[in-house]
Amino acid sequence: MTALREWQNFYVIVGSSAGALIGLQFVVMALVASQPQSFAAKPGSDAEAFATPTIVHFATVLLAAGVMSAPWRGVLPVGVVLALMGTVGLVYSISITVRLHRQTAYKTQFEDWLCHSALPVVAYGSMLGSACATVQWEHHALFGVAGATLLLLFVGIHNAWDTAAWHVFVTIPRRAARKAEEEKARNGN
Repeated sequence: MTALREWQNFYVIVGSSAGALIGLQFVVMALVASQPQSFAAKPGSDAEAFATPTIVHFATVLLAAGVMSAPWRGVLPVGVVLALMGTVGLVYSISITVRLHRQTAYKTQFEDWLCHSALPVVAYGSMLGSACATVQWEHHALFGVAGATLLLLFVGIHNAWDTAAWHVFVTIPRRAARKAEEEKARNGN
């Protein structure tokens, strides 16, 4: 299909970026986990509200790139797959909003609600709406899918940076301070 072929370079770039960022997230998580008293994903923890959704968003971008790059004979099957992805992503994003509200490890700020809840809902909703629109307005709908995919990529980048920065500038110094206090108490000072 010509319309999909025109998007090949875009999805090669976006999909490759998502794949690389997934790999980097695994490296960051391994480094964080190697720290003493690292967080563990347990109910109410920040991991299920903050870390896992970032991987899901990157994986969705990678999957969308694969779907858009496959040799389809028409746009209808692409629309069906993307509509399914948008629906699942929308339900998942709503569940993340609930997890954000429930988690107790961190007091969420406006930026957290925006980047971990609102923007993913917008992206997955746009993917769903654009996928449904491919039947009637193929050319314009593909731009909607591309916009949703890019939004997920940039939300994931923001959220990954936010998580890494939190651990570097907050979690690790807190652990070091706690360790220093324990050492001081043991030495009787």
